[in-house]
Amino acid sequence: MTNSRLRSAVTPVRRRVEPAPQSLPRVDDVVRAERPEDPIHCLRPAVLAAAARRFVAAFPGDVLYAVKCNPEPRVLRALWAGGVRHFDCASPAEISLVRQMFPAAAIHYMHPVKARSAIREAFSRYGVRDFVLDSDAELQKLLTETGGSDELGVFVRLALPKSGAAYELAGKFGATPEAAAALLRAARPRARALGICFHVGSQCEDPGAWTRAFELAGAVIRDAGVEIDIIDVGGGFPVSYPDRTPPALDAFMTAIRQGAAALGLARPPRLWAEPGRALVAAGTSIVVQVQHVRGQTLFVNDGVYGSLSDAGVPGFRFPVRLIASDGRVPFSATIDADLFGPTCDSADHMRGPFPVPACVREGDWLEIGQLGAYGAALRTAFNGFDRARLVDVSDGPMLATPGYDAT
Repeated sequence: MTNSRLRSAVTPVRRRVEPAPQSLPRVDDVVRAERPEDPIHCLRPAVLAAAARRFVAAFPGDVLYAVKCNPEPRVLRALWAGGVRHFDCASPAEISLVRQMFPAAAIHYMHPVKARSAIREAFSRYGVRDFVLDSDAELQKLLTETGGSDELGVFVRLALPKSGAAYELAGKFGATPEAAAALLRAARPRARALGICFHVGSQCEDPGAWTRAFELAGAVIRDAGVEIDIIDVGGGFPVSYPDRTPPALDAFMTAIRQGAAALGLARPPRLWAEPGRALVAAGTSIVVQVQHVRGQTLFVNDGVYGSLSDAGVPGFRFPVRLIASDGRVPFSATIDADLFGPTCDSADHMRGPFPVPACVREGDWLEIGQLGAYGAALRTAFNGFDRARLVDVSDGPMLATPGYDAT
């Protein structure tokens, strides 16, 4: 008989979590007081709540936070404080976390392919009624595992062509227009609420991608010939990075409103959205220590196997600033640094470039921003470099996105 132990990976970073004080410090105060040799995740509750308030106010429907983007409980509490009451979950672990924290929350199971046991657990134990699918096999699975319930919200995921997003999502999920129409017809008699959903891709900077998605969804709805209650426009809403400044949030909201109006449906459907990055990217930074300087290459104590995975192969650039270990004021000359993480793997490389003062030296710290989205959520324990702290700070965002971050 083997010994086994289940390990939750909803918040995979193992760290010490400091209790939130009534008066929050600034990042520089924490670093200078503690001179940390392990990474510090600096969470900005006010920034998170403000971004949530702005998005909830701007979007003409229900806002479902995509929990996978950052399931840290403190992040979820800040979003709740900002008015988020709906959550897009993709696993029983995420569903359990949200239900424990917010018993009154509306939880939506938006993963198109689910284990039978996961459907049963979500439906029977946690009261989830909304499920997404993209095949008839998944529809039949859902009906079987919920006992043919007449309380179901059924959402058909429509495949979209590539949109030019940083992360295209066209390959794994989504039904063709013909298959989606057939699924809508099959699901309508069994669904309390029937919807169609799509996702234009993560970090999509083109508002027209939503316009084109609505046009395709409209054609599918007309072909299906059944009434639709909800259209879920997915996530993908972009934020700023040092080499990217997307259109303001209102440009995306305008495209969505116009796309919905152009459908010309007798009964306008309710709109949903599933933002992740847009709500949380600016809400967390990470402070890393420089362990070695080799020309313009800096060796730091976090990397692609930690919170900086997007800075690896995907090549995301993040805002960075120097916190000098001896209190010196950095001079204006800069270098375009690249970074190596702490593991023994040469792939633990972040090419950047990351502009830092040329006076950077061993023992200094770098604060790297815009890491609230997928940073800690993708962290691993490879090579044992899984020690990190989480602290709440009062700082504003390191890089603002038009329309999102005003506090």
